[in-house]
Amino acid sequence: MTSKCCFRIGFILGLVFVCTNAQEKVFNVLSYGAKADGMTDDSEAFLNGWRDACIWNGNGTLLIPSGVYMVNGAVFKGPCNGSVTTFEMKGVIKAPTDPNIFCNTGSWIAFQYIHGLDIKGHGTFDGQGDCAWGKHQCETLPYTLALNFVHNFVVHDIHSINSKGVHVKIFQSNNARFRHVQIAAPENSPNTDGIHISYSTNMHIADSNIGTGDDCISIIDGSQSINITGITCGPGHGISIGSLGKLSKPKIVKDIHVKNCTLINTQNGVRIKSWASTITGMATNIIFDDITIIKASNPIIIDQHYCPERNCSGSTQESCVQIKDVTFNNIRGSSSSKAAVSLDCSATYPCKGIMLNDINLEYDAPDGPAISTCAHANGKATGTELPPSCLN
Repeated sequence: MTSKCCFRIGFILGLVFVCTNAQEKVFNVLSYGAKADGMTDDSEAFLNGWRDACIWNGNGTLLIPSGVYMVNGAVFKGPCNGSVTTFEMKGVIKAPTDPNIFCNTGSWIAFQYIHGLDIKGHGTFDGQGDCAWGKHQCETLPYTLALNFVHNFVVHDIHSINSKGVHVKIFQSNNARFRHVQIAAPENSPNTDGIHISYSTNMHIADSNIGTGDDCISIIDGSQSINITGITCGPGHGISIGSLGKLSKPKIVKDIHVKNCTLINTQNGVRIKSWASTITGMATNIIFDDITIIKASNPIIIDQHYCPERNCSGSTQESCVQIKDVTFNNIRGSSSSKAAVSLDCSATYPCKGIMLNDINLEYDAPDGPAISTCAHANGKATGTELPPSCLN
């Protein structure tokens, strides 16, 4: 079926209009031999359908109708001929459970080198992670969805459940909008970050629900102009900048705005974390604004001695990542630990320009009320101070 089209994608820094008289065409994976029986590997049908959608001299759509599809792995590559190529999934796509297939593969489903991509359809990526968590000998477990070198794209109205590793990984990509994305994995599922962003710019993540065994959203080196709004997070480790100070070629993280989010029963609330290493870096111009936190262990935390492996005891090394110009504004709710605000900065590169405004975090326990702890943190507090600020 063909038609004339005018396609519009909205981005955080404005609207990008792509209008064309090119024809649209739908490429159905069933026409390429997909069995949709949940057992037969349909990878080849998916890849062949994508090939034709991508080379179509117009805007092609790869359609995955309702049904259950086993896909051992697929890398959907561009560049494509159309201004926008669509991946429309209405069915459930299941990952393999055989470790001989999924171990050390990097990603399960990947999109690469594409300009203009629309992933949609109310379908589900099912990583079947319960077959792998704590039961494998893999060095790494695959991401469910990797977006590498993808520009001008939208991901909306999809589900990702039980990823073996990170659910969505974004690398060296720009100009994207995520909305109405549902991500879920058990609280005890290891390293199942919801959305992980690195070396990417102009990302807008909005109106989505994320609950995992790790960070709901993590933003690391080289990420700039990231806007996060209307996220419900929990369970998980909260919304995090970092960890920083681990990659050998670090780049600045800046212009991050997290607003109007709710975190429920998370390990952390809003967090910046860096390793105590000799690797330099910087995180600056970061705003956490209008955040509701319900019973997080660490509602507000800067941790520049991050060491999840627990093998850093006795080290005198301080972090070489400079954290500056960070605002926590209108953060309210409750803490499940006494230290509701923890600003543990580097002695070598103390935090600068930390602003706390209207912080209202209750701690209802016999050893209450809540307290703040600070180390090498410089800034000021204004408005409501619950707990009382410890900033210099």
